[in-house]
Amino acid sequence: MRKITAGLFISADGVVESPEQWHFKYFDAELGAAVGELLGASDTVLMGRATYDVFAGTWPAVEEAGGEEAGMAKAIGDTRKIVVSHQDLSFTWRNSEQLKGDLIEGVRALKQEEGGPIGMSGSVSVVRRLLAAGLLDELNLFVHPVARGAGLRLFDETADPIELKLLSCRAFAGGTVHMVYGPASAAE
Repeated sequence: MRKITAGLFISADGVVESPEQWHFKYFDAELGAAVGELLGASDTVLMGRATYDVFAGTWPAVEEAGGEEAGMAKAIGDTRKIVVSHQDLSFTWRNSEQLKGDLIEGVRALKQEEGGPIGMSGSVSVVRRLLAAGLLDELNLFVHPVARGAGLRLFDETADPIELKLLSCRAFAGGTVHMVYGPASAAE
């Protein structure tokens, strides 16, 4: 069975909304390497439509420009991208497709397919639903040393409790802490 691993930038007070507005101050080589390893280990990326729109609006141009991040941009472009949306979508970025039908059923089927790990970056609403359904195998939280005060949080007040188990924790020199959680119910 394929493993699903999600990665989120999150503030110290739990905000995950619009990290592009606050996380770059803390982005350093260590954080970049950790994020690169996370996405680089996946042969498929699962994401919501809003995250896809950001990625598709950024990475193809980065790849075409041929700069320092062109290799990572090409790798993301070459990766299979599955987009979750209730709207019918059309794609211009290569290797992109839409997950049709029910999210939970579709992800269960995806986990049964042949292939390597499935990565996620952002896509908070999808991460929430997969956590609640017990389908997320690892949750990588990159906790930044900033309190946002307001904004969408990973877990809201209406969410049912979700038991997690800390798998690893590493502090980066820039102040970000990388915490990896798995389901508490997972076998030891």
